Amino acid sequence: MASSPQARKSDTRERIQKTALDLFVSRGYDKTSLREIAEELGVTKAALYYHFKTKEDILGALSDQLGRPVDDLIAWAREQPVTLETKRELLRRYSTALRDAAPIYHVFQENQATLRELSIGEALQERLVAVTALLQAGTDRSPDAQVRFSSAMLTVHFGAFTLNGLAGEAEEKREALLRVALEILDSTDDARGEEPVK
Repeated sequence: MASSPQARKSDTRERIQKTALDLFVSRGYDKTSLREIAEELGVTKAALYYHFKTKEDILGALSDQLGRPVDDLIAWAREQPVTLETKRELLRRYSTALRDAAPIYHVFQENQATLRELSIGEALQERLVAVTALLQAGTDRSPDAQVRFSSAMLTVHFGAFTLNGLAGEAEEKREALLRVALEILDSTDDARGEEPVK
């Protein structure tokens, strides 16, 4: 049974995105051209242009696709009671979402200067701010508790980039980062059953 034109178009867009992401990771965003993406795919630049007009369009589509799980996570967390266990689950799920989106975050990390001006960077920043705010939600917090919540988030979010050069499997390092982040979270007043300092 032949696939529909819409399904073929979707498959082609996905192939373009995957190929472009592989090139962005291996060569860098700046050093990858639309022509090179087309050559890697074995299509003309005009055929590529039919689906995406610019590299930024491809990166935007990748960011939207890989950011959807984080958007879903934010929506889920906003519906949950503000408890320590909700915050622990938020960190667990965020860590998993980052693992699945690791290539796109690698591209952003390695090309910060170029991508800072693009709206894509703003969307990633908004997601990070939203998840951090959900971790800090609740009653008034002491400065120490606020720092702990932020540190737990930053350990999960930026930790993967700082551990790239260390020996070990990526999943093993991700799990270690999550364990440390949960330990930080467990050191807050909430976890110790204390009233926050006002």
